[in-house]
Amino acid sequence: MTNPRFPIGKFHRPHEYTPELRAQHLDDLELAPRFLRQAVDGLTEEQLDTPYRDGGWSVRQVVHHVPDSHMNSYIRFKWALTEDNPLIKAYYEDRWAELADSKAPVEGSLVLLDRLHERWVVLLRSMDEAAWKRTFKHPENGDMPLAMALALYSWHSRHHVAHVVALRDRMGWNDFQRPSW
Repeated sequence: MTNPRFPIGKFHRPHEYTPELRAQHLDDLELAPRFLRQAVDGLTEEQLDTPYRDGGWSVRQVVHHVPDSHMNSYIRFKWALTEDNPLIKAYYEDRWAELADSKAPVEGSLVLLDRLHERWVVLLRSMDEAAWKRTFKHPENGDMPLAMALALYSWHSRHHVAHVVALRDRMGWNDFQRPSW
């Protein structure tokens, strides 16, 4: 059985950031909003409030978390592209998931993710080779090249879509168009 916490496995830093790998990661980010929407399509309010694993967030919280996290990443990319190795701010994602907006209907976050990824992908596809080597400094993880941040958020997108899909599989809620990376 797949680990419910890491249904696609933990993030593993690529050994090399090739243009081909970046292209796949960019495609993942471009598809992520559609695939998250497909994963939650047709779920009832009760199903949206079901945790994807014991002790985990509800599907609703996951849906709200993804644009929260990706907005932070988008801003980090912009800082790294306009400043020299800026120190970025980390945030308490577990605390954010408990705020009132994480209990709201999911449509707002799905639309936000659509629009955010439209802009983010335009920015990412405009970057040249030198830009991918630019870095930001994470307060806990140190210097992070933008190529690695792209790989991380490609994984992050697939990771959270997989949370919802795996829950649907376990619960027998299979009447949806399955996302296919």
